[in-house]
Amino acid sequence: MDNRANSKSNSAQPRFHQRAGEIQSYGTVNHALPLELEEPVRLEMTEQLNQLLADTITLRDLYKKSHWQVAGPTFYQLHLLFDKHYREQSELVDSIAERIQALGGVSLAMAGDVAETTRIERPPRGREEVPVQLSRLIDAHQVIIRQVRTLARRAAQLGDDGTNDLAVSEVLRTNELQTWFLSEHLVNVPLVKAEEPAVGTGAA
Repeated sequence: MDNRANSKSNSAQPRFHQRAGEIQSYGTVNHALPLELEEPVRLEMTEQLNQLLADTITLRDLYKKSHWQVAGPTFYQLHLLFDKHYREQSELVDSIAERIQALGGVSLAMAGDVAETTRIERPPRGREEVPVQLSRLIDAHQVIIRQVRTLARRAAQLGDDGTNDLAVSEVLRTNELQTWFLSEHLVNVPLVKAEEPAVGTGAA
């Protein structure tokens, strides 16, 4: 065998700057996996899941912004809490994106596409006070919770049990729990000394 001819056809030189057409367009469902779900169902589910994905990515990044920029007496606690919630949202992002791909769709991925799609209000670039950070995060959770409840009901109607399970068991429960943790930080109670009730206002 001529090794010189073989070396010409199998060069070790990397091929840079390659471009080609898409192998699948966004907004379509491709390969028909044996999922027992018709194409219209998969199209509707992947569209709703991509909206949920865009909002979940935005919430995840809002947590990281808050983690970096939080200030004040509760810095340490919130710095850690925000990062914990960020990691949990990151896991949801991956689960949602993989569900879209499993249904034959194309998941959103790039920041610009996410920014164009999300329904969550964009925060300013600068730092904000802790109550504002918490309120923004709770508002973002509310957007997702409202959306995922609708998605879960619709998935159940269409027989997409996998999407329903993801929506309820992972996305909804995680967002409900995180909302509770945030909301408790906005309860205005004394930190060191309890306020004694005024005379005559006690229980009868």
